[in-house]
Amino acid sequence: MPDRSGLPPDVTGTVLTVGSFDGVHRGHQDVLARLVARGRERGARTVLVTFDPHPLEVVNPSIAPHLLTVGHEKLEVLAESGIDYLAVLPFTKALASLDAVQFVDRVLVERFRVSHLLMGHDHAFGRGRAGNPQVLKALGETRGFSVEVIEPVMAGAGQPVSSTFIRRAVGGGDLASAADGLGRPYSLGGRVSHGERRGRLLGYPTINLPIESERKLLPPHGVYVVRVQTPLGTFGGMTNLGPRPTFGDPTVLLEAHLFDAEGDFYGGRVRVDFLRRLRDTLKFDGIEALTAQLGRDEAEAREVLRSQSVSRSLTPPSGASNLQSSPNAHFS
Repeated sequence: MPDRSGLPPDVTGTVLTVGSFDGVHRGHQDVLARLVARGRERGARTVLVTFDPHPLEVVNPSIAPHLLTVGHEKLEVLAESGIDYLAVLPFTKALASLDAVQFVDRVLVERFRVSHLLMGHDHAFGRGRAGNPQVLKALGETRGFSVEVIEPVMAGAGQPVSSTFIRRAVGGGDLASAADGLGRPYSLGGRVSHGERRGRLLGYPTINLPIESERKLLPPHGVYVVRVQTPLGTFGGMTNLGPRPTFGDPTVLLEAHLFDAEGDFYGGRVRVDFLRRLRDTLKFDGIEALTAQLGRDEAEAREVLRSQSVSRSLTPPSGASNLQSSPNAHFS
């Protein structure tokens, strides 16, 4: 177990939380907001300790879930949380073998100098998930750190917000419930690549995003209303996620047509926010039938975007958007 945390020598007595934080959903955001608040109250630096890959990929690969956020996606959301330090620990069999006492002593105390630990009410870590809140409180009393247990944030469906709850919603195409749990639309990030240029010939040029990680959870194949964040600005649009059966192409790809957009997007990283599902991916009899359907899709997508824009202008920001960003955040 390496003994170097990456923290500067003068950073002592950190306020810390630990977990997978897949999705960085509203429950996670509540923990992070409290983490930042406790750090300010105590005049201490804040640390989030998370893992890559997801622990179940090592402990029990057969039941490891597809992930809501992969690679840059999770880092992008965490960068706006206001925390001082993010530590991404490689989750290995050696780390998985540590019991709760060893994890606390070697990781939380020795490496990250914890003085105050925040954890969810149902969270546990260490071999066999033995490090539950009661165990951690007892360990804290003998090792000089306090433990604060955070109660769950409830979803609109009346159940605790969790990554599992949101994964079910995304996998079932329930984008509204997923967005309610996340505090933002479900999204997919990637780098724009060159495609077959079929959309341009149809009058609907697209940006093409290969699915970068097989671990990424995708909503059901279909056509969606989207909002796309690009280096050239934010654009509404529509996207096909899945194969292109009309052209006999089985490759799963995301192709997005951006409304009223001009410029060169090739090679740039973009984020596609899924707003509403319009229809299934279909095989059409020919180009004329496909083009006619694309026209209907565009009209419906523009109306959805218009109505959502009006709704946002009349609705105050949600609590999730109150998290403060920190231009001085450091990532180790």
